[in-house]
Amino acid sequence: MHSPLFVTGTNTDIGKTVVTAALASLARAHGRRVCVLKPAQTGVAPGEDGDAQVAVRLAGPGVAAVELARFPEPLAPATAARRAGLAPVTPRGVADAAAELATEYDLVLVEGAGGLLVRLDDEGGTLADAARLLDAPVLVVAAPALGTLNCVQLTGEALRARELRTLGVVIGSWPREPGLAERCNVDELAEMAGAPLLGAVPEGAGRLAPVRFQARAAEWLAPELGGAWDAQAFAASWR
Repeated sequence: MHSPLFVTGTNTDIGKTVVTAALASLARAHGRRVCVLKPAQTGVAPGEDGDAQVAVRLAGPGVAAVELARFPEPLAPATAARRAGLAPVTPRGVADAAAELATEYDLVLVEGAGGLLVRLDDEGGTLADAARLLDAPVLVVAAPALGTLNCVQLTGEALRARELRTLGVVIGSWPREPGLAERCNVDELAEMAGAPLLGAVPEGAGRLAPVRFQARAAEWLAPELGGAWDAQAFAASWR
């Protein structure tokens, strides 16, 4: 069985889905069978595309999407499930689904909701608990702006406290015109995370046509993730 990769973030709306799509696209280009698993989709009406479907659309044909539960209100999964009167997703349920998919696919990308410790259920279960059940690596998606260093360090410490391996950090939305804070943060994100900086996805990448997205994905992610992005060259270009 191939180990799933858990994709989490330091907050919501910072680019997890687009990073997941880029990972899926590169893995597919290397001939791997890929599945995007979204344990709990919130804030999306029935019939609308959720994060997993968006990621698959960008990544291209041959990538599968699986969604375990969908709750209508844009809230933390535990709260959204409770208010909807629906059963929540549990860490064990996520782990079991990811493990089963990993017997069929070469890469299972498990995209969380919000940050690492957002509650899945009323018992306090989190995405980190699901990753720990599988001893799976975690990729952290972070914002580049002022305030991100604290969030990245807190996420890194939470992962280490749970004896989880942080694969690295990817900047989820690098601005076209970065300010002083963004440029300085590039040099410090890896130190705060205790893991390497493995990519920077440009702002607006999720609005690209899928063919263009797939053609450019390798520019945004490091070789460890299947791309050609160079952390040192990127940092040097903004000093």
